[in-house]
Amino acid sequence: MPSLQRSTPYFPLCLLALAACSPAPKPAASATPEVSVLTVRHGAVPLSVELPGRTAPFLIAEVRARVDGVVLKRSFTEGADVRAGQALYQIDAAPYRATLASAEAQLQRAQANLASNNAQLERYQVLIKGNAVSKQAYDNALAAQLQAAADVAAAKAAVTSAGINLAYTNVTAPIAGRSSVSQVTQGAYVQGGAATLLTTVQQIDPMYVDLQQSSAEGLALRRQLAEGSLKSGGKEQASVTLKLEDGSSYDENGTLEFSGVTVNQATGSVTLRARFPNPQHLLLPGMFVRAEVKQGVREGAMLVPAPAITRNPQGEATVMLVDAAGKAQQRTVVTTTLLRGQWLVESGLKDGERVIVSGIQKLKPGGAVKVLAQAPAPAVAQN
Repeated sequence: MPSLQRSTPYFPLCLLALAACSPAPKPAASATPEVSVLTVRHGAVPLSVELPGRTAPFLIAEVRARVDGVVLKRSFTEGADVRAGQALYQIDAAPYRATLASAEAQLQRAQANLASNNAQLERYQVLIKGNAVSKQAYDNALAAQLQAAADVAAAKAAVTSAGINLAYTNVTAPIAGRSSVSQVTQGAYVQGGAATLLTTVQQIDPMYVDLQQSSAEGLALRRQLAEGSLKSGGKEQASVTLKLEDGSSYDENGTLEFSGVTVNQATGSVTLRARFPNPQHLLLPGMFVRAEVKQGVREGAMLVPAPAITRNPQGEATVMLVDAAGKAQQRTVVTTTLLRGQWLVESGLKDGERVIVSGIQKLKPGGAVKVLAQAPAPAVAQN
C-alpha cells in the first residue's frame, strides 16, 4: 500500500509527455479569392452634367384693366384653359358708348364746317383771278379751310380713341394658356390709370426650365472645347433630360435654348434655359427639377464602375488588375468625373487590361485570384 501511494503523482506527468509528443494539427488551406473583372478599352465617352433648375411658363401675360369702370361679369372659369382673344371680363361700357357718340357728333360738325369752307375757297379762287375779291379775303378763306380740315382730323382721332376705350371694356385673353385666380369679382371698380390686375394667363406647353451652372464649370467646358480634349456632340449636344421632384424621370426630352452671358454675383452661376414639350401639363411653373445636359464627347477615355476605384493613403485613385499570371496587381489611375455610377478614367489603364470590379476587399497585391465572371462593358464608342 505505501508503494502505490508514492507512484500516483507521476501518472499525470506521463500523460502530458505523451500529448507533447503528438503531431500538431495542420492549418486549413485558404481558398483562392473569387472576383469579377471588366476588360477596359479606350473610346469616345459622351459627357453630361446634372444641374438644378426650376420650371417657368413659355409665355405669361398679366391681364390688367385699361379703362376705369365697374366689372359687370367674369366670363371664364378660374384655372381653365382659355383661347387667345377669349372674353374674360366685361366692364361697364355705357359711359364709353356715350363718349364715342359725342366724338362722332363732333366729327360730323367738323366735316360740315370743312365742306362749307371748301366751297367758299373754291369761289374765292375764281373771283381773285378777276380781282373781284381782295388778296386778304382770299387768304382768310384759305386759312379757314385749313383750320376746318384740322378740326376734322382731330375729330377723327377723338372717335378712334373713344372706340378704343369702348373696346377695352371687353377684356380678352392676350395669349392662349391656363388662367389663374381672378383678382376681382363682379361689382369691383377697376382703374386703367392704376392698371388694376385682373388675372394672369400662362402658356405651359411648351415649358421652360431655367438651370443654374457655376461659371467655373462653364469656363472649364469652354476651355476643353477650345483645346480639343472635348469635342462637340453635334445636334444632340443640346439634348436635355429631366428628373422631377419625386425622383421620377420626365418622359419628354428637351432642347437647350441658350446660355446666359451674365454671371450672378451672389451665386457665381450662369442661367441655362431649356425647352420641354408639356402636352400632359405635368410640368407646372415653379417646380424644382434636376436636368442632365449633354456637353460633348471625350475622346480616348474609358469608364470604370465606381466600386472598382479605391483610394490609397495618399488619396490617389487606384484599381486592382488581374495580370496574365492570374494574380492581382494594384495600379494608380487618374479619374475626373463620375458619370451615372462610373468613373471617367483619363490615364493609367491600357486597352485589354482586366479590372477587378467585385471582391476587391479580400485581395492583396501579388496574390492569386480566380476569375468567375466578365462584367458587361460600358457603352462607349470604340476608337
